[in-house]
Amino acid sequence: MEPKQAATPEIPGAPAVAPPSPTEPIEPVDPLPAKPDQTTPDTRTATGAPTGADPRAAGQQGPWLTTSTGTRLRDTDHSLKAGERGPTLLQDHHLREKITHFDHERIPERVVHARGAGAHGYFEGYGTAQSVTFAGLFDEGRRTPVFVRFSTVLGSRGSADTVRDTRGFATKFSTDEGVWDLVGNNIPVFFIQDGIKFPDVVHAAKPHPDREIPQAQSAHDTFWDFVSLHTEAQHHTLWNMSDRGIPRSYRMMEGFGVHTFRLTNAAGETSLVKFHWKPRLGVHSLTWEEAQLIGGLDPDFHRRDLADAIESGAHPEWELGIQVFEDTDDQMFQGIDLLDPTKLVPEELAPVQPIGRMVLDRNPTNFFAETEQVAFHVGHLVPGIDVTDDPLVQARLFSYVDTQLTRLGGPNFNQIPINRTHAPVNDMLRDGFHQHAVHAGVAPYRPNSLDGGCPFTAGADLSDEQTRAFVDAARNVAGPKVRAQPASFDDHFSQARLFWESMSPVEQEHIIRAYSFELGKCYEQAIRERQLQALANIDPRLCSEVATALGLPAPEPGVEPAAVTPSPALSQLAGGPWPPDGRVVGIVVDPDGSLADVGEVRSAVLSAGMVPLVIAPHGGKVADLDVQRTFATARSVELDALLVAGSPAAAPDALPTRDAKAGAARSATLDPRVVLLLEEAYRHAKVIGAWGEGVRTLTVAGVPDHAPGIVTGSAGIGVLDEVLALAGMHRSWQRFAPA
Repeated sequence: MEPKQAATPEIPGAPAVAPPSPTEPIEPVDPLPAKPDQTTPDTRTATGAPTGADPRAAGQQGPWLTTSTGTRLRDTDHSLKAGERGPTLLQDHHLREKITHFDHERIPERVVHARGAGAHGYFEGYGTAQSVTFAGLFDEGRRTPVFVRFSTVLGSRGSADTVRDTRGFATKFSTDEGVWDLVGNNIPVFFIQDGIKFPDVVHAAKPHPDREIPQAQSAHDTFWDFVSLHTEAQHHTLWNMSDRGIPRSYRMMEGFGVHTFRLTNAAGETSLVKFHWKPRLGVHSLTWEEAQLIGGLDPDFHRRDLADAIESGAHPEWELGIQVFEDTDDQMFQGIDLLDPTKLVPEELAPVQPIGRMVLDRNPTNFFAETEQVAFHVGHLVPGIDVTDDPLVQARLFSYVDTQLTRLGGPNFNQIPINRTHAPVNDMLRDGFHQHAVHAGVAPYRPNSLDGGCPFTAGADLSDEQTRAFVDAARNVAGPKVRAQPASFDDHFSQARLFWESMSPVEQEHIIRAYSFELGKCYEQAIRERQLQALANIDPRLCSEVATALGLPAPEPGVEPAAVTPSPALSQLAGGPWPPDGRVVGIVVDPDGSLADVGEVRSAVLSAGMVPLVIAPHGGKVADLDVQRTFATARSVELDALLVAGSPAAAPDALPTRDAKAGAARSATLDPRVVLLLEEAYRHAKVIGAWGEGVRTLTVAGVPDHAPGIVTGSAGIGVLDEVLALAGMHRSWQRFAPA
């Protein structure tokens, strides 16, 4: 593993590569370069050939304002008129071009996964997958460029990041043998078993069509109406109601391929596999209160966190692993139907075998050109990787191509720079909207003799990477033409119960709260009652606790709750401690108190790969320290840990009329916003450290200094060392005993 890159000394988030001047620049200069953490897609032709051009050559050129064809312009602030007060002239070609392009700047957003964030990076194979696949990207030491897009499912592009929702985890591998898109989620199972129901579940989960509310939420009648009637959705819904539905960061999410895939090795032998992404930082989530607060304070919380981490050198990393199963005729494993996308295989039964790692180390240069225009497709496969007969993935194979035709204006979406393959293309596909290739020859058909017979079909030698082709694994397919599903798909509750029983008491408490909130937002009591029946079939205690919150009787189970063996791997509190990379540490200082240790502590936080935010009564500087947050702008939800280095009295702006967080009255002892900061951090189970006068601050704020996750001492560095050790477990849940 490579040594960790040290975080840069600057706080991430500067909007430009260089600070601006106070006055408008008037001396012509060439376009400034992108920031050091940013990159653009590799420079390839539309048919996959490397151009050798600097990737940044795709950006603006020259210091002068021009038309789209490069004609220099002398004025872009005034339209061409008949006299100073006259009408605008139709001949103003610059006005027409500028306005016309603006009118067409937007493209249709994705129906689902509209709100996302992306990053560039690489995948490095371990060489441990050869026994199951000959796909070259898994060769030991081979690095493959990747682009990853994380997203929410339900909300529009303008929605908030921290809503309770499934998260998309889509990875585009630009391999030497073509593009492989692993289009998955942060939850290993899905709502439905057959893709024909996908429009139904999305329509049910989206805002109600009459009022277009609520946005980016499942806490409404149509969603719970659907999932309580289609009980196959109960397993995925339980994951969504768990802490997995509100991740702390994209960097701290697991990823899953959801479906079972079929791999082929060099001997032509096939295996069935499930793909898993395991984050190096562990799996971590927000509390529900944090998610709600952040939705108002910083709707861009997750995309900001991802970009800031990459900019500061805390490059997110995941290990890719596979669960491997024998490719039997029934495609079952220990009674689990591998073609059912609502089922998982516990890792204790089939361990996840690592086959490579992924590092995201560069931010996009342009969100629209890259993150918005990237087009994923489950059918983008490479030799050695194939799909199965899972009825959900079968529908996805059609849907992903179809949706790009509307979103990206035609069939040539793979020629957009972010989507361009790194393998040579000779596809015989011609013309269409946005054709970037300039095809030679006269015979785009096979067989031909006019173009010398080119293109030729590839060879069947699976060991020759230069000539081998994609393999459609041979399977016997037979049966009557029916609209039906196998009986093995009929169990809708045992795996939901497996997930529930695998949760820690803290996680179970959070699930109870989530169901209580979501169902409490439904208008129709019949829907609540129906969903309670589904919960009774999963676990009577879960049902009883939620029913109590709703003021309804708990129904008896309609089926006997399954006897299950818990899977510890399903709890995200298992494992650790985890690395501190990219975590945010707030440091409360008192300009009138002792600042002796603060500079040293701040430097130590940076050296640990974390981001320190100095929080003070006012902006600017305190002594020689730059202030990143004031008491008015700081909120605990953006912090992973909180250090208190002083006991600042109420600042001049600690007035309820100036800042509502200041409370009903001023305090001569301690600024009330510091009290709020500590109260929130404490109840969200975050690690808190204090030294010197900061210890008195804890007492005044009512924070018990001997509670789990509270560190006090006389010296800042000693306190920080203990805080870092505790923060490696994400939160101090021992602080609160579950109900």
